[in-house]
Amino acid sequence: MFSQRTSFDNEQDAYLVMLALGGNREAFCQIVKRYQTLLCTIAYSALGDIKHSEDVAQETFVEAWKKLDTLHNPEKLKSWLCGIVRFKISRFRRQQPTKEQTVDDPELLAGHPAENEEPEAQAMSRQQHALMWQVLNSMDETYREPLILFYREQQSVERVAVELELTTDTVKQRLSRGRNLLKQAMSHVVEEGLKHSKPGAAFTVSVMTLISGISPPAKAAAIGTGTAKLGSAFKLATLLTVLAVFSGFISSFFGLRAGLDKSRTQQERRLTIKSVVLFFVVTFVYIAAMFGLKAIAVNNPSLITPITYGAQLLILVIACSFVWLTQRMLYAMRTLRAHERIFNPEAFRHNADQPGSKRREYISRLQLFGVPLVHFQFGMPEHTDTPAYGWIAGGSQAYGLLFAWGGVAVAPISVGIVAMGVITVGAVGFGIISTGTIAIGLLAFGASALGYKAYASLSATGWESAFSGGFSLAKEAAVGPVAVARYVNDEQAVALTHLTEFGYVYQWVLAAISVLVIVPAAWHAMQVRRRMKSPHPPQS
Repeated sequence: MFSQRTSFDNEQDAYLVMLALGGNREAFCQIVKRYQTLLCTIAYSALGDIKHSEDVAQETFVEAWKKLDTLHNPEKLKSWLCGIVRFKISRFRRQQPTKEQTVDDPELLAGHPAENEEPEAQAMSRQQHALMWQVLNSMDETYREPLILFYREQQSVERVAVELELTTDTVKQRLSRGRNLLKQAMSHVVEEGLKHSKPGAAFTVSVMTLISGISPPAKAAAIGTGTAKLGSAFKLATLLTVLAVFSGFISSFFGLRAGLDKSRTQQERRLTIKSVVLFFVVTFVYIAAMFGLKAIAVNNPSLITPITYGAQLLILVIACSFVWLTQRMLYAMRTLRAHERIFNPEAFRHNADQPGSKRREYISRLQLFGVPLVHFQFGMPEHTDTPAYGWIAGGSQAYGLLFAWGGVAVAPISVGIVAMGVITVGAVGFGIISTGTIAIGLLAFGASALGYKAYASLSATGWESAFSGGFSLAKEAAVGPVAVARYVNDEQAVALTHLTEFGYVYQWVLAAISVLVIVPAAWHAMQVRRRMKSPHPPQS
């Protein structure tokens, strides 16, 4: 009845919360399975009774299901659940008469044995639980709680550290102290008892049965299926960026290979490698900085607004850096080539390096309205070169009436380090529909996106709406872990960001990135090798 999809096993808490808000009980079931041991351990450590501790933990999950819409930061799910269970423990203690529990306590001896145990085994189980708690109750809760969790989590120090948000060294110290506090004669009984007291599948089924007749919180019902799509949308945004980065790596590889094939001296080779490495360094710094700012914002809610604006300033700086670096790179290559022609003329004996050589470019004979159908350049940029110009154009600087590809590309459909047009794909893209590392347009998709509607994985800034797996900043609606707008992560925000439509178009965006980035880069590199590679090694 409450089957769990294995695909939920490795999902992040925030994703599960969003699905649960949309009414997905399987997602909430995964939350229960993930944290039932922790909550039962906290309750047992405080109450000393397995049945009561499991009752309190179940009440905690039921309360969480009812009030899930009050969790403003889904990434803090574990802390939120722990807060609820500790509150319920405190209330339970106030409602119960204080009673010292000993081995001879009739209630403890009544115990809670397994239903299928024989009478003799049941009696032993009751005594074991009584003895176990008598020893544990003599310890301070600082040592008792990690000790109980340690044996319930298959004796994993790392797991205990994660659950209690402590360092592994701290956990080891507390476990060591806790073991020393255990009476030697009782240690085996306590350890075995704790191993068998861990809540299992029956606990999960019990919780899910309790909430089966309870509707999702009112806010979740209002959001409906739109909210349930948030998790998928986050995945799509992440996939979009991963593919964009992957495409960038592939394109850079072909660009590096082509640059080395065009180089005639060691200085030109070094400049080519330096240029590619520099772009990678800037990209790495940008991504690392965005992740760092996101982590700070998530952990400091009061700083969300200034950090979000700071992130947008960083994006503008990086965008300007890409444009400036591209222009500097092209200028440096032209200048170095002119210098090398003067001081290393023997390096340019190849036919492709002679002035006016047809190997350096391809211009189709077919023209349309006096403009070549295709114009591609393959040589190292030189001061005497003019930009490639045609209906389809490619080169270090390319202007196309239909399509352009290159370092700086301008066309209705353009792909480049800096791309400008109607539909653009680039490290920095300016267009009506723009995709890339930093996309700027009316409809923008990218690692960072700025537009009327913006969709991104790291940061999205939109006039009307923004959706991002990191920062989301907009005038009207923003959806994301760190969001600033009039409507934030609610039903209005989901509606205004049109996440359903985003799910429909992302496949086309992914296909466009793959085809428009990788295919021209691979073809250009192949043509450069065929036309421009010199039979002589580069001159020093």
